[in-house]
Amino acid sequence: MDVLLGGEDESGLRWPDLASARGRIDGGALSDALVRLHGLTVLSWDRERPPGIPPDTIRSVVRAVRRRHDVAVLDVPRHTDSAGAEALRQCDTGLLVVPAEVRALAAAAQVSARIGPMLRDLRAVVRQPSSSGLTSEAAARGLGLPLAGELRPEAGLSAAAERGDPPGLRSRGPLARFCREYLAGNPAATVRREAA
Repeated sequence: MDVLLGGEDESGLRWPDLASARGRIDGGALSDALVRLHGLTVLSWDRERPPGIPPDTIRSVVRAVRRRHDVAVLDVPRHTDSAGAEALRQCDTGLLVVPAEVRALAAAAQVSARIGPMLRDLRAVVRQPSSSGLTSEAAARGLGLPLAGELRPEAGLSAAAERGDPPGLRSRGPLARFCREYLAGNPAATVRREAA
């Protein structure tokens, strides 16, 4: 994530620095020690150290983040190990992003079947346009998931990422619009604050 946001050389804790953390973690202290990029508090992987994070650590860290921040976004790989499964169990809502293509839907159905039981709420975000004319509603229905929304192509997004500009920087772009509308219209997207 820090590479995507152009902050790989910024100082702050990364996941491997927290590998031995257990129990209740002070959310404020953790937040203060993490990397800040473009107004976001980021906890990313270190490219030089292997990830090997125990599920107990994932649980403790995510709970600390949730106590401190209104919204936490976890980027979990489609092939989850025990740590990834624990990350999913800590989420209120999961968003499965899938292109509106038949082969992509077949692969997404397998991912959904595997991760769905780990989540309280799993929804589809469908990338359009579809070369076959498949609608976002039909794609989500084919996955057996509620439709969280659709994403349209955004000109310049790849070039911006190469420059280290954060995704969604263009406030009128499709990604920023989706995020704004999703968060505004979905009470489950707002992470409940726990008592500190």
